[in-house]
Amino acid sequence: MAATALRVTEPGRAGGPANTRLRILLGHLQGPAAPAITASPTSAVVVPSSFHPPKFQYTLDNNVLTLEQRQFYEDNGFLLIKNLVSDADIQRYRNQFERICRKEVECPGMDIMKDVTIAKSVNSLNEKVVTKIQNFQYDEELFSYCTLPQITKYVECFTGPNIMAMHTMLINKPPDSGKMTSRHPMHQDLHYFSFRPPNSIVCAWTAMEHIDRNNGCLVVLPGTHKGTLKPHDYPKWEGGVNILFHGIQDYDINQPRIHLVMEKGDTVFFHPLLIHGSGTNRTEGFRKAISCHYASSDCFYTDVKGTSQENIEKELQELSKRKFEGLKIQLKDIWMVRARLVKGKRINL
Repeated sequence: MAATALRVTEPGRAGGPANTRLRILLGHLQGPAAPAITASPTSAVVVPSSFHPPKFQYTLDNNVLTLEQRQFYEDNGFLLIKNLVSDADIQRYRNQFERICRKEVECPGMDIMKDVTIAKSVNSLNEKVVTKIQNFQYDEELFSYCTLPQITKYVECFTGPNIMAMHTMLINKPPDSGKMTSRHPMHQDLHYFSFRPPNSIVCAWTAMEHIDRNNGCLVVLPGTHKGTLKPHDYPKWEGGVNILFHGIQDYDINQPRIHLVMEKGDTVFFHPLLIHGSGTNRTEGFRKAISCHYASSDCFYTDVKGTSQENIEKELQELSKRKFEGLKIQLKDIWMVRARLVKGKRINL
């Protein structure tokens, strides 16, 4: 399958040198309503012998990403690859999701979640009640997503050859009840992770159907991966907030943003410090996506006590005590249990 990437050509100079194209890559994102991103097939960039490639901080040397793709991720913190996962694989994951909802399949450690407006009124499970399945790493059917070679070949460009699956999700964003609880506040995924360094962590997020602003697509703030981890907490929303949906309290709401319109099988890879969220599902359908956060097994665990992440650790500790009869554990203990080797050697994680 040919790799697809975001491609920008200088007006009037479609055949300009590679270094010129790199300098004008994406231009400048200006204003809150940045132009929609489009993706088109590209081949490897032809580099003149006198050209010295730039130094990259967020990607590793590889023969998968073009220079254009690497520079785009360096600048923006995400990369959208079109048509990466097949319809057949996506149907497998849909089928398994439905079996789990019907309780035909059970898996230890898997968390089945409902929307805050549904949880209080519905007791039985079905695919119209479950809004998210987390930690499916020991369900072999769903975990096969994490090991797809067309996914891991890109993941390796960020993590290196020793790859761990750390956090897995199948998201079934429900039609909004009118209280806007289907949205996800703007956040950084690193807030939830007690392993570092962030540049060795990447998320693969695949659309399981057409996704746009009507059904609550991802929205990203390009370039925010270059910043630091910000304090998170529950937003003060009138309609309520789903459990563990922490958000950044002080980001600039006028910062340029991009809504990622995606087709079934499209996959976006993004950095754990990238500020992102998702909007309200204003349709009658359920918006599905599947994702995995990967990390290099060379990463190391950290103690979050005394940091901005202490609040998420305390909340998870309370959940763990109720689920495991009073057991008190640290955030890093949770990730040690969830981590599963995908490729290469398990070293630290």
